[in-house]
Order: sequence, then structure tokens, then C-alpha cells
Amino acid sequence: MLSFEDKMALIQENFPELELHEVSLGRVNFHYEESVQDKKIVVYHLHPNGNGFVYGGHLPQSVKNDKGYVNIRDYEADELIALIKDSMAFLSKKHGWQQPKKDRTDDTERKEEHWFSHSHEKIRLVGEDGMWFIFDEDDALEAAFETYAEAEGYLKEADFKKRK
Repeated sequence: MLSFEDKMALIQENFPELELHEVSLGRVNFHYEESVQDKKIVVYHLHPNGNGFVYGGHLPQSVKNDKGYVNIRDYEADELIALIKDSMAFLSKKHGWQQPKKDRTDDTERKEEHWFSHSHEKIRLVGEDGMWFIFDEDDALEAAFETYAEAEGYLKEADFKKRK
């Protein structure tokens, strides 16, 4: 396990674009001011005992806490660098489901897709009359969206993957 000092040095040497902010009880946060998301904190509550969190908006919900952060207590240097890079990349761009409606475009060729979860749940995504509908395994309507990007974002947040 990397110590607090090791993690501080690693972050400061590899990510000069992150801004150090002292919080309380010796903890620090690192902010990414160039984020185009509402979220700016990449490293959250890095504690002198070596514990801390990194924002994981790009990761499945199953590996994040309820605030969207991943615990980095036992991370090795290469794992921590990769996680912070991915976090910053996610915060650096607007995603399809976040675009203003006038800027969104949908692929009119799409009509039906099948998505599945790690627990083998099956979901159908159906495009019809300019709307996108999500149906569960019992063919009950679960959700409806105005754009494909919104529906896709919803399914990805729920840890579903598209069947190829």
C-alpha cells in the first residue's frame, strides 16, 4: 500500500493540472478546474493514513460509492495513475446524454437493441416515433427517452451492456 506521502508525490508529479485544497483533519482534495462537468474534485479526502477516493464517473455503479468515488486505499502506483487519468478524461468531455436537446442527434437507422446486465437481466431498447423506450424481460415499459443518447446513458449507468 502506498503511503499518504507516496500518493501525494505521485499525484503532484504526474498531474500538475490538479489543484491541491486542504480540507480538514489533515485530509486534502485535488480539483480539476478544467472539468466541463459539474464535478471538479478528482481526488477526494486523501487522508494521512493513506486512505482516499478518486472520482469514478466512467466506472460501473457497482465499484463506486454513492457519491461516485472509488476507494484507493490499496491501490498501487500504476493503478492510481490510470484511475486518475480515466477520471480526468471523463470530466474533460460532455457526454451524449448531457448535450442540450437542440444539439443532440439520433441515428434513425436504429430500431431495436438488446442489452444485458452482469446478472443476465435482458432489456430491449426500442426506437419508435422519435422516442426511445426501454422494456424489461416481461415486456413492461421501464423508461422512455427523447433521444438515443439519453437512453444509452441510462442503461450504462445501470451497468447494462449492448449485445453485439
